[in-house]
Amino acid sequence: MINISEVLIMGNMERVMKRGMKRGMKRGMKRGMKNKIVGLLLLIFCTCSAAAPNVLPMRERAQLINQVLDDRLQNLLPGLMRREGIDMWVLISREYNEDPILKTMLPANWLSARRRTILVLFDPGEGKPIERLAVARYAVDSLFRKSWDKEKQPDQWDSLVNMIKQKQPKRVAINQSKHFALADGITATEYDAFSQALAKQSAIQLMSSEKLAIAWLETRSEMEMQFYPNLIELGHQVIAEAFSNQVVKPGVTTTEDIVWWLREKVLDLRLQTWFHPTVSLQRSNNETFDHVDAFTQRTRSQIIMPGDLLHMDFGLTYLRLHSDQQQHAYVLKANETDAPDYLKKALASANRLQDVFTGHFKLGRTGNEVLKLSRQQAIKEGIKPSIYTHPIGYHGHAAGTTLGMWDSQGGVPVQGDYPLHVNTAYSIELNAATFIPQWNKEIRIMLEEEAYFDQSGVKYLNGRQTQFHLIKSE
Repeated sequence: MINISEVLIMGNMERVMKRGMKRGMKRGMKRGMKNKIVGLLLLIFCTCSAAAPNVLPMRERAQLINQVLDDRLQNLLPGLMRREGIDMWVLISREYNEDPILKTMLPANWLSARRRTILVLFDPGEGKPIERLAVARYAVDSLFRKSWDKEKQPDQWDSLVNMIKQKQPKRVAINQSKHFALADGITATEYDAFSQALAKQSAIQLMSSEKLAIAWLETRSEMEMQFYPNLIELGHQVIAEAFSNQVVKPGVTTTEDIVWWLREKVLDLRLQTWFHPTVSLQRSNNETFDHVDAFTQRTRSQIIMPGDLLHMDFGLTYLRLHSDQQQHAYVLKANETDAPDYLKKALASANRLQDVFTGHFKLGRTGNEVLKLSRQQAIKEGIKPSIYTHPIGYHGHAAGTTLGMWDSQGGVPVQGDYPLHVNTAYSIELNAATFIPQWNKEIRIMLEEEAYFDQSGVKYLNGRQTQFHLIKSE
């Protein structure tokens, strides 16, 4: 399988393509290899040949999505299944009512399950590849081999049970979870039908795939991390344009005008947002910060004026990955060339809170432990913190370690007790409160940036905001 970083290093596209084809033939991947490599080369060209990352055409997106999925199933999943002690994972969905995890395993040209789609992942052990089987009316592209012949075996459930008896797994796991919604994808109807069919012919008991399901969702592959930063960079560029005089005319433009500009801009980029953006402001008046209003997104439209401190919450979806970003802008008064020092100090305090927080990330440490240690240190340093960080990846608010919620600063039961694993991504989301004497009130600097956690610690995927975007009042 061709490696994206290899293309970057070698620089010779023709040489890389020949080398990739040779490897593909050796590994029995002749069919479709050329198209896959072409898709990767197009990705590199689009993201590296210009200062700004471009968005791939739909065909190349599909090729890359399938290449990444195949890589994850081949190279990531076996280790996760063995780590969690599961040798058979069964995912079941009916059309338009998809298990959220099954949906991440469908090829790019499958926009939904078809009829009843049953995917079986079986680890035969002894270092052998994971068997990928579809107990379904159709093969699932080239990713899951069709293993049910309806004409020979009319009953789909009997076919599944016969396969299980033949494979003799030690543990059969299904996506059922009390506390993690994304790991609870099997419906009551499908669970009842499967368990009844299994009980008729086998003594095997079903178990929850919870830890494996979370691991699949939260773990980022090397290939994904080659292009994930480009999505974050693109988000930063859209925010910078939105918080500029190209979009904002003080005294005329409203916060809602920016919100709908963002929606249109994303459509122009041939992308989509995964939540409705919000734009709000803080200013020198008698209004105080309200947690409920701020975190339930009940922001009203306001006309933007000189001296305002603007805030944006904005997220994109691209190549099945998500961004979630919050930044601030300051609207310069007529005699100003920079934001006031008191606001810059407030931003620096929030940046310091980020450093304190990410400095406590350690393999195996729970989200509640990181939250407690971070709050203790921040408060000792004179910072008034609020931390509500979540995993990110295949979903915006993804499965994995929760590190605080805005209304649960003492810890989050269950999700907060889940330990940190390496090769995972997080939306570092928090705020620091600062009293501004010039405004005679407390303001919040609310920041959110994507970061990657591995053995070396936490690294932001495309930097973080350390200076305000500046909007002129002319």
